[in-house]
Amino acid sequence: MHVVIMGCGRVGSTLAHSLETLGHSVAVIDQDGDAFRRLPADFSGVTVTGVGFDREVLIQAGIEHADAFAAVSSGDNSNIISARLARETFNVGKVVARIYDAGRAEVYERLGIPTVATVRWTALRMVRHLVPDALPEVWRDPTSVVSITEVPLNPGWIGQPLKAVEDACGTRTAYLMRFGLGILPTGSTVLQDGDQLFMLVTDDIVDAVRHATGAAPTPAH
Repeated sequence: MHVVIMGCGRVGSTLAHSLETLGHSVAVIDQDGDAFRRLPADFSGVTVTGVGFDREVLIQAGIEHADAFAAVSSGDNSNIISARLARETFNVGKVVARIYDAGRAEVYERLGIPTVATVRWTALRMVRHLVPDALPEVWRDPTSVVSITEVPLNPGWIGQPLKAVEDACGTRTAYLMRFGLGILPTGSTVLQDGDQLFMLVTDDIVDAVRHATGAAPTPAH
């Protein structure tokens, strides 16, 4: 597929290289021509000097036949304007924007524009490593209804089928972390010592789910 990237900083240049390595055609836009020096010497894609929300600049980058567009410049306003232009004017199917302001990111997610709120994401990842129990939620959908939350696992569940835990708390498992690796559970998955459990929840059931998994199973389980 053809991907247009606005911004040739560290993220944009790394993204361009990664996509080209995967076999996709790439065009990179940046208003600073010197920024293209960050691209690998063997980069074979298109580079366009200009503002990423200028229609003519986007057309030079091949936006009219692009399958995807990524706005990863250092400016929130530029990123969101160009992302909306790509999606609403040029009908690009896959559009994502990097946003530093987490509040704005939530607004644009609700408008249907996927965003990566870099500062908030980085800060939350750091907190998760430093204080693992402080932030059990690891993902929330754009409508803010469903989230993936890490739940406590009482030792009494070890050796039990994962389905028993799901039946006890009334929801399903998104994934397990086992020996540092993420795994997708199956109907035959049995919980092991050290497993980290991440479950799909809504705000109205999250407390009940965490209580159920954190408590010892009843004799019926």
